[in-house]
Amino acid sequence: MPTYNYKCDECNFEFSVVQSIKDDPLDTCKKCGGKINRLIGGNFGLIFKGSGFYLTDYVKNKKTQGNKQKSSNKKGKQKK
Repeated sequence: MPTYNYKCDECNFEFSVVQSIKDDPLDTCKKCGGKINRLIGGNFGLIFKGSGFYLTDYVKNKKTQGNKQKSSNKKGKQKK
């Protein structure tokens, strides 16, 4: 579940709450009871590592793998 950050308009108290995406946003401050707003941004753990995240990387990897297999097959046939 995502963590949402809130800030109170009256006392400037900031806090974070773990909520479901389906939950309604909070509207009252825990500290003073004033109106709060959900802040945009924050930490989200989305990390892309490695290759293959772009179409060009995927196609290039397929071609190089195919060429390696063809060259290994040719070497195997020559040794027989």
